[in-house]
Amino acid sequence: MTDALLEIHTAVLGGMTRGPKTFARRAETEAEDFPHADLSDDTFSQRLTDESDALTVLWKRKLTSWDFEERAAWATASPRTDERRAEVYGHLGFEDGLRKALTNAAVVSKKPGHTTITAEFIPWYTRERAEARAFYWPAYQKRLRAKGWSSEAIAGLDEASRAVVERLTDPEQVARRQARGLVVGYVQSGKTANFTGVIAKAIDSGYRLVIILGGTLNLLRKQTQRRLDMELIGQENILRGAEPSDLDSLVGIDYIGDDEEWPQFVSHCGRPSALSAFDIERLTTRDRDYQSLLQGIRGIEFEKRERGLPLYDSRNLHHADARIMIVKKNKSVLDKLIKDLKQIQNLLGELPALIIDDESDQASVNTTDPKKWESDRPKRTAINSRIAQLLTLLPRAQYVGYTATPFANVFIDPSDSEDIFPRDFLISLPRPDGYMGVQDFHDLDSPILDKERTYANSRAKSHVRGIYSPDEIDDKSMQEAMDSFVLTGAIKLYRAAHGVPGGPYRHHTMLVHESVRKDDHAELALRLNTMWHQAGYTTNSTGHARLADLFQRDIRPVSQARAADLPAPAEYDELRPYISQACSRIRRGGNPVVIVNGDSDKYFDQLDLDFDRQPHVWKILVGGTKLSRGFTVEGLTVTYYRRTTQQADTLMQMGRWFGFRPGYQDLVRLYISRAEKLTKASKSTVDLYEAFEAICLDEETFRDQLAQYAELVDGKPLVTPRDIPPLVSQHLPWLKPSSRTKMFNAQIEEIAGPGRIIEPTAHPTSYIDLAHNTGQWLPLLKRLSTTPVTFTTHDEDYGKDYHLTALTASVSHTELMGVLENLRWWNAAPFLPHLRFLREIAKSPHLIDDWLLITPHYTTSRGTSASVIGSSVPLALSKRERRRVQIFGYISDRKHRTTARRIARAIPPTSDSVTEQFSRDRRGAILLYPVIEDDPSTIVRNGEVDPGKVAMVFSLVAPASTAAAGRPPISFSAIDKSRSDSPIVDTSS
Repeated sequence: MTDALLEIHTAVLGGMTRGPKTFARRAETEAEDFPHADLSDDTFSQRLTDESDALTVLWKRKLTSWDFEERAAWATASPRTDERRAEVYGHLGFEDGLRKALTNAAVVSKKPGHTTITAEFIPWYTRERAEARAFYWPAYQKRLRAKGWSSEAIAGLDEASRAVVERLTDPEQVARRQARGLVVGYVQSGKTANFTGVIAKAIDSGYRLVIILGGTLNLLRKQTQRRLDMELIGQENILRGAEPSDLDSLVGIDYIGDDEEWPQFVSHCGRPSALSAFDIERLTTRDRDYQSLLQGIRGIEFEKRERGLPLYDSRNLHHADARIMIVKKNKSVLDKLIKDLKQIQNLLGELPALIIDDESDQASVNTTDPKKWESDRPKRTAINSRIAQLLTLLPRAQYVGYTATPFANVFIDPSDSEDIFPRDFLISLPRPDGYMGVQDFHDLDSPILDKERTYANSRAKSHVRGIYSPDEIDDKSMQEAMDSFVLTGAIKLYRAAHGVPGGPYRHHTMLVHESVRKDDHAELALRLNTMWHQAGYTTNSTGHARLADLFQRDIRPVSQARAADLPAPAEYDELRPYISQACSRIRRGGNPVVIVNGDSDKYFDQLDLDFDRQPHVWKILVGGTKLSRGFTVEGLTVTYYRRTTQQADTLMQMGRWFGFRPGYQDLVRLYISRAEKLTKASKSTVDLYEAFEAICLDEETFRDQLAQYAELVDGKPLVTPRDIPPLVSQHLPWLKPSSRTKMFNAQIEEIAGPGRIIEPTAHPTSYIDLAHNTGQWLPLLKRLSTTPVTFTTHDEDYGKDYHLTALTASVSHTELMGVLENLRWWNAAPFLPHLRFLREIAKSPHLIDDWLLITPHYTTSRGTSASVIGSSVPLALSKRERRRVQIFGYISDRKHRTTARRIARAIPPTSDSVTEQFSRDRRGAILLYPVIEDDPSTIVRNGEVDPGKVAMVFSLVAPASTAAAGRPPISFSAIDKSRSDSPIVDTSS
């Protein structure tokens, strides 16, 4: 039976390619073919109450699409806001009742979108043009919906991929131009989905050769090939006219007969070329890397409808097939491709091409020492030189790199025109829903005190298990990790048997990574195999007693706190039958342990580590280096990690425990080296957990900086990709952002921070310097009130009120600058750009009146209070340890920072009368924390503390009014003034 209302709404919304328009009039026109259709708001609203109704689904997709649309000509409100949704309803002409029903059915998503740092570009990829030739992109959207992607996730991908494509060159453009960009995601976070979306839109718009550089191993190349074949290229393009019923015609075609998911490969319901679109010719297959380009590419000559016109002319371009290849970053493979291209150079000047470089910071970046270059001509590494040759041979090629660790890419010399510096754009993708990343294993910026942390409020407590042994061999923690692997496998089987879909539990893996040496891997595998056979998982009571204990003290309480909605056994005896099933799967095929290393792909072929073709992979994997780039270890639940490195990007890529863990996030465990409980004799041991936390801080700081400076000023970019390198921070001196020896000839000169938290961390370490700084603050401390006040903050994330009891004082800007200008630092550089801004606003006294000094005060005996010698005011001392370098982490609590930002009028009014009493225009806020590193019982005497034992740590929030100073948020200067025209200087000399 025809659903008249659905057909009418589908037709109306399908016609709104330029944004929302008045709905009722268009619906009445469409309803002429359905004379009995009920167009009343009541009927519409009633159907919206059923979330499974196709009409509800239709509207949720369309509204979400409008919510997310960037740079919409029809909108004035920002994307993903209530204001944008209200604007949509206004354009549609909907009244309040219908608006409420639609909002209930399609909640406004307020998740952050992508961030773009861009050079200026000429817009060409309009929505009208995209809609006119859309074929592969809608098919890809349909595939993603079938995989369970939400409307919000698809709309976010739509906008992020559009941001890439619109910055490429118009494929129909006469003038040749190469755009180069970089897309930054998270480790194992879905970057492939983004570049698949980019490819779909790019070929729809006219790009006819796509080269994907898919890692350095066949393992990754094949994984990428299958993903594109399955989700983009589709059955008809793979079959190339072969009849599925004709077995003889299917000989040699990928996936037929040996891939159980072949029916799920996208189908276009016919050859695309017969559906007014174009076919895709694969120049590589699942099992065959690049062989020869000639036959496939020369066909383009014969596909020109107008022989006298170039291929890029629209009369030819949109009738030609697209060619796609996924090739390894391998010298011999790329040499074959380059050799073939050179033989058909006459065609290449007309061919719009797109090069996608997956894991673009691996192998692609030129890492040769500039000191060895001759006559300032770069000497290139093997893969970098081949990419440069491809860009030379394909003058209409666009280059887009993808990585989760961008620092090596942004340190490339932008003046090297043949290199891959992202001169046109850098796009930072948002953290996707359901993704477990560094933040899920650390309690960064948590307001919860250590002693109050539980499985419910602490990610680290839930997922991280420290390895505190300084020895390379720690059988106790290794045994526990293996026990955890068995238990979590059993839990997955239990959940599958109790109604949780089994798809997420197809694979179950554990990764053990201690060393890069193959001999070590063999020895470790033997140890693990021996441990497995002696574990007694199915044969003796000792093994079950050990598993029962771990279940009761670890697995069960974490799952109760973090996955209460999933079925779980109340006692170990309920789980026991599934233990044997899990062990059986892990033992299947021989040993439970697999060594993953080797210099060639044959090792992987032997191991059956094809997660796509194998029905179940339940194994303990030893190694890690070969799996540390791009390749996804499916079902990874337990990781035992002890290998270190001195490069942040390398370490981050080893974080294979990051990724999507549907239906088993609560079961994920990370066993990782810790140093905090080691004896003094072994304090030199690297704390890997701390190292990953430092990387997280580096990464989040970098992303925050990009977001802060991504806004346009007077229609022009505030920061271009060329300005990015000075934004790269480094929280651990021994953990370098990348291996590059060159840095840009630029530094941040000034950072304007109205309403933003400024919190320096590199305070001095010597007694003399600490005493000096404390002495600078003493005159202001003497001004503190003797009666404390209590500020109250409501934390939406934790659903509770927090209280800050503090002493306060009003100080002038001149008084504050008198302190700040004379402070000493372990490293002054990070604070100087902020200090320069504070100096500048002093020149405009009408923008700032005063600062409210706030220092926490203990009203009970729960903390230690003491007067600094020379001051009569008792101060609340905060006990903190520096990181394993000379810096503190964040000292101020999030709830305190909220109070400070409101006092500075940086956020809207609160419900707290005390905060509002102190909040005023042209007032800044200072949070001051006297921090001690020693046991207070050893340094507090008669209620006093030595000024040389206190670090006066502070956070500043400049008044929101100082934004009127008109200063740019960030400015740069040359490091070497004599080379101010040079983008880089060699900092190693």
